Amino acid sequence: MIIVAHVLLILLGATEILQADLLPDEKISLLPPVNFTIKVTGLAQVLLHWKPNPDQEQRNVNLEYQVKINAPKEDDYETRITESKCVTILHKGFSASVRTILQNDHSLLASSWVSAELHAPPGSPGTSIVNLTCTTNTTEDNYSRLRSYQVSLHCTWLVGTDAPEDTRYFLYYRYGSWTEECQEYSKDTLGRNIACWFPRTFILSKGRDWLVVLVNGSSKHSAIKPFDQLFALHAIDQINPPLNVTAEIEGTRLSIQWEKPVSAFPIHCFDYEVKIHNTRNGYLQIEKLMTNAFISIIDDLSKYDVQVRAAVSSMCREAGLWSEWSQPIYVGFSR
Repeated sequence: MIIVAHVLLILLGATEILQADLLPDEKISLLPPVNFTIKVTGLAQVLLHWKPNPDQEQRNVNLEYQVKINAPKEDDYETRITESKCVTILHKGFSASVRTILQNDHSLLASSWVSAELHAPPGSPGTSIVNLTCTTNTTEDNYSRLRSYQVSLHCTWLVGTDAPEDTRYFLYYRYGSWTEECQEYSKDTLGRNIACWFPRTFILSKGRDWLVVLVNGSSKHSAIKPFDQLFALHAIDQINPPLNVTAEIEGTRLSIQWEKPVSAFPIHCFDYEVKIHNTRNGYLQIEKLMTNAFISIIDDLSKYDVQVRAAVSSMCREAGLWSEWSQPIYVGFSR
């Protein structure tokens, strides 16, 4: 459960009065925005909102705003509108600042900063989970007419070092606008949840949104501190091995072919590695390919085992995990 803390609004310093290059004979006073608030709108998601200062002098200039994220991770950007969405962990708290700016080719005019803070949710130290890891996997969906593929989610974690024996952990994930609570848990010897399995999710196979995972908890003896984490899908997606791997020997030519893995990505989106092991002399050959076929010149007096694995190409998304190797196929013979 995410607890929204009271937002503390702090006006920092006096308004700076700077000389504008675009108005060489006049001075313009920029006033800070007002009513700056931070509101939690979902798991690991906040909305920053403010209003223009009603006392701001009106001229034929286009005012903008500079937003600075102070914690948990520093960031800085500019916007013309009076609100901004942020996806960020919240178990450490969140703070941000905003100011009015006016810039041209030669200078930057800026008001003083106005800041707001979201306090970290309560909980006893050492009670939150640690070592949260998650993986996704794609399977064919035979139950839906809307999507050909379905994504599963599996997460594991360790119990907090100071979590009471009666602690009950609960996991939630958010992807886009969808939020779900886990229904299938694995437990430790004390009956505490330490893993979660979603056989079907709303995660998109080729999606680029952040996956948000939150684990909170309850106990009769202590307040359990929540923990949230962001995952990039390309970094946790466990690709399936290639399908229908075949290998044939004709004289000294070893011909290997395969089909793309079960995946929502099309055939041109995969890189492959082929592993050829000579069982007679132990020689190992590994080749990287962008096609689904390979021919190798071999010693026709040896026996070979052949395996192939796949990864989504950087042409289609950021580099991620390699699949497991396909089951070995044995060809050739020994004398």
